[in-house]
Amino acid sequence: MYEIKTLNKIATCGTDIFDKAKYTVSDNAENPTAIMVRSAKMHDMEMPESLLAIARAGAGVNNIPVEKCAEQGIVVFNTPGANSNAVKELAICALLLASRKITEAAAWAASLKGTPDAPKTVEGGKSKFAGPEILGKTLGVIGLGAIGGKIANAAVALGMDVIGYDPFLSVNAAIQLDPAVKVTADINDIYKNSDYITIHVPYTPDTKNTIDEAQIAMMKDGVRLINLARGELINSAAVVKAIKDGKVAKYVTDFADDVVLGEENVIVLPHLGASTPESEDNCATMAAHELIDYIEKGTIKNSVNFPNAELAKTGDHLVCVLHKNVPALIAQITSVVSDKGANIENLVNKSKKDWAYTMLDVTGDVDADAFKSIEGVVGVRVL
Repeated sequence: MYEIKTLNKIATCGTDIFDKAKYTVSDNAENPTAIMVRSAKMHDMEMPESLLAIARAGAGVNNIPVEKCAEQGIVVFNTPGANSNAVKELAICALLLASRKITEAAAWAASLKGTPDAPKTVEGGKSKFAGPEILGKTLGVIGLGAIGGKIANAAVALGMDVIGYDPFLSVNAAIQLDPAVKVTADINDIYKNSDYITIHVPYTPDTKNTIDEAQIAMMKDGVRLINLARGELINSAAVVKAIKDGKVAKYVTDFADDVVLGEENVIVLPHLGASTPESEDNCATMAAHELIDYIEKGTIKNSVNFPNAELAKTGDHLVCVLHKNVPALIAQITSVVSDKGANIENLVNKSKKDWAYTMLDVTGDVDADAFKSIEGVVGVRVL
C-alpha cells in the first residue's frame, strides 16, 4: 500500500484519482511514498526515507528544497499549464485595470454613498478617471510558455500588437502561437516598443530583477507593467521610483510587499493568479497523475529536478536509476545487469543539468543493491 501525504488542502478531484486498493491519502501519513503540496514551506522538513516524490499542485516550487531532494533521490514534480487559463484571464483583467482607472473610479463612486445627488456628482467627476483603450496598443510578453503564450494570443484577439520574447521557446509552444505574435530574439525590443509589458518566466537566480532601473530606462514614457508570475522578477523599488518620476504610468502586481503597498498608481492583488476552483482542480488532477505514473511505471513527466523519461516494461523487470549526470556512469549501470547474466531489452537515458535518469527493461534477475553501490547513484527502484 502506497501512502500519499497532503501538506495542504488538495482538491478532492485529485486525491480521488488514487486507487483506494493501492493508496491511502491523508495529512498524517508517517511513511509517505509521495507528498502533495501547494504552498506549505518544506525547506526545514526532514524528508523520510520512504519518500520517492513530491508533487507541487501549481507551477512555482520555491517552497520546496529542489536540489536537496535531488541529492536524496526524490523527484519533484510541478503542474505547468494547469493554471494557465486562470492566469491568462487575470492578465487580461490587469491590462484593463492598468488602463482605465477602474479601481480608483469604483472606490470614488462608493465614497459617494449618502451624499446628495450622487448621479449628478458622478457625471461631473467621471472625467478624472479616463484612461486609454488597449486596442491598437503594443503588448510585450516576456516568456511564451503555457501562460505567456495564451496571454499573447488573447491580446491579439483583442486587437493589440504583440511582441514576444522567449529564448527557450519550445516547438510545441511556438506552433500554438497566433501568427500575428511577433517573436523577437532581443528582449530589448520588448522594452523599447511596448505600451504594456507582462512577464511570465520562472523565478531563478538568473531571472531575479529581470526588470530593473536599466530596463525601465529603455521603456516608453507612460509604460504599464504587469507581474503575475513572481514578485522577485521585477524590482519593486525601481518601479515605484519610475512611477513617481512619471516614467511608468501603472504597475499591477500579484505580489504584496512593503515597497509597493499603498503606493499611488500601483494595484496590488493578493496572489489571485491561480485562485479559481477550476485551476485548483486542474493542478490537483495533474499532480495525482504524475505521482501515479512515477510510482507505478517509473515515468517522469514535468519534473523540475530530473529529466522526463518513460519506458514500457516488456521483460521481467523495469529498473529505474536516478543518478548524477557524469561520464561512464551508464556503463557501470549496464555492467550490473550483465554481471548477473541478465539481458537489457530496452534502455532510456535522459539528463537534465546535473542529474540523469536511466530506465532499463531487463529480462533475468537483477540486484537492486548492486546499483545502489555505484557512486553517483541516488535512487534505485525495480518495478
